Amino acid sequence: MTSLSVDPKANGGKSAAPEKTRAEKALARFHEEDRLGEGLDANILAGLWPFMRPHAKWLVISLVLLLLGSGLAVLQPWLMGLTFDAFQYPDAAQTLMKMGALILVLKLVEQSISFPQVYLMQLAGARASGDLRAHVFRFLHTRRLGFFDRTPVGRLVTRVTNDVDAINEMFASGTLNALGDLVRLVLIIVVMLRRDWQLALITFVAVPPVALGVMWTRRRIRDAFREIRVKTARMNAYLNEQVSGMAVVQAYAREEQSAAEFDEINEAYRQANNRSIVFDAALDAAIELVQSLCIAAVLWYAGVRSLSDRVSFGTLVTFVAYIEMFFVPIRDLSARMTQLQSAMAGAERIFQLLENKEEDAPVPAADGQAEQKKDEAIAFELDHVDFEYKPGVPILRDVSIQAAKGEKIALVGATGAGKTTVASLLLRLYEAKQGHVRVFGRDVRNAPRDELRRRFAVVPQEVFLFPGTIASNIAAGDIEVDRARVVRALDRIGALDLFERRDGGLDAKVEERGSNFSAGERQLIAFARALYRDPPILVLDEATANIDSDTEARLQKAVWAAMQGRTALIIAHRLSTIRAVDRIVVFHKGRVVEQGSHETLLAQGGAYARLYQLQFSRGEAHAAE
Repeated sequence: MTSLSVDPKANGGKSAAPEKTRAEKALARFHEEDRLGEGLDANILAGLWPFMRPHAKWLVISLVLLLLGSGLAVLQPWLMGLTFDAFQYPDAAQTLMKMGALILVLKLVEQSISFPQVYLMQLAGARASGDLRAHVFRFLHTRRLGFFDRTPVGRLVTRVTNDVDAINEMFASGTLNALGDLVRLVLIIVVMLRRDWQLALITFVAVPPVALGVMWTRRRIRDAFREIRVKTARMNAYLNEQVSGMAVVQAYAREEQSAAEFDEINEAYRQANNRSIVFDAALDAAIELVQSLCIAAVLWYAGVRSLSDRVSFGTLVTFVAYIEMFFVPIRDLSARMTQLQSAMAGAERIFQLLENKEEDAPVPAADGQAEQKKDEAIAFELDHVDFEYKPGVPILRDVSIQAAKGEKIALVGATGAGKTTVASLLLRLYEAKQGHVRVFGRDVRNAPRDELRRRFAVVPQEVFLFPGTIASNIAAGDIEVDRARVVRALDRIGALDLFERRDGGLDAKVEERGSNFSAGERQLIAFARALYRDPPILVLDEATANIDSDTEARLQKAVWAAMQGRTALIIAHRLSTIRAVDRIVVFHKGRVVEQGSHETLLAQGGAYARLYQLQFSRGEAHAAE
């Protein structure tokens, strides 16, 4: 089983070992269920226990109060029966006053412990759910990029929100109070048998069909809630796609088509919910009917017995009260079972997510250090590397590249030739299928993830900004922002005055995805972010593609100055931006077909020369227009 350990830094520097233990135990029980094919609820509840354990004291106190309250509730109808039987004695008034006062005290005590019992139950559930949600969130940060490439964002959001909320609702709705209901049922059975076993047996005749009905309905409600979780995830995924692509939807007038597709998804979700409602309502109505029939049967049998054997009025009152009390837990059990099935369906899907074994850059074994080259004069190297995102669809084929410390290398080629994949392999965002990838003489598979990635700063074409401020985005990765470094980074790229002129200066608010900044401004922030980190290797992935000519002219000089003294890997389509690099590597269909300087490759008249001539011709045509 794959380790589910979480990066310690993802939890504020705390050790992730306890989380690893929780997840491994939970998954062990889940896989055990797969092997046995039974006891799913028990195994999933056992899997949730590691997250409950830190808050078990509140749960235990709540359950103790619950059992005490159940005992007090069962005692009251017994006292009521004794009170009514006392009317046949001379001191009936005095007995009535004493019993009334005693019942009042019991009722007050029962209600006084109800608040702390419910509060502590929900407190334990909320904290355990919070721990589980945090664990799932941290777990997602430890998955490799390939997992997110094929998993819709909305489905993952559903796991962290809706599915965990369903588990929390199990505590908030009092589902675990079923334990108190069970104790109450046992006490009621004992009291009824002691009071009048014949009337008790008439009541208990209805229990087997009710139990069979509950068991039959339980499976169907569980299936219904599984389907609800699937439809919920699909709806969230679709909403995420549509909101993220709203500009395209509106530009191509797809509003009606999108609405029709959403109606279909929404209708499937509604039908899944309707099935669970039908089963729940049918079970509740059936229990109410059986309760009424039991009361009628007891009264009828008491009337028949009164012809030969007197049944006291107190006994009838006690039995009617106990019958109502007997079926209340059963009726509540159906509602709680519905909520329990919802929680189990949510937990089941969370455990399915936690089964994922695609860990991001797993820590190597102790003997994994053997394969290394000790030549640390090489900043990075791809040694006969093959790679494919999908089996059977090669992206890189026998690629070998070496970059000396301080060397500036540019990767060029048509879209899809494999240029950006090289940078992803260097950061070990993906694993090479064949060959070796080394950074400063060390195979990336033998390097701790954080240590490896601290050696790089990447400026992508599509810049992602987080909600916060300009300064916090430039200092991404640091808990505390070093403003002096932020100012220095912006000054080096000549953009300090541009951002200081904004309202709020470097503390200006950055909205979601940086929507309140232009593409060029977002790119400048990305450059400043890279310089703030000050790594030995700088990766520019089409970094000037979204910058206008004036901004690019101002930026180019600062970028080249920033690359002095460090190794740079430049991925570019615009060949005019890479003439001054030390070496140009030309890709074609996943292979390296040429390497050399700008002048050398032009003189060879090969693939690079053709690309350059093509772009030069297009440039002249645009200029003529």
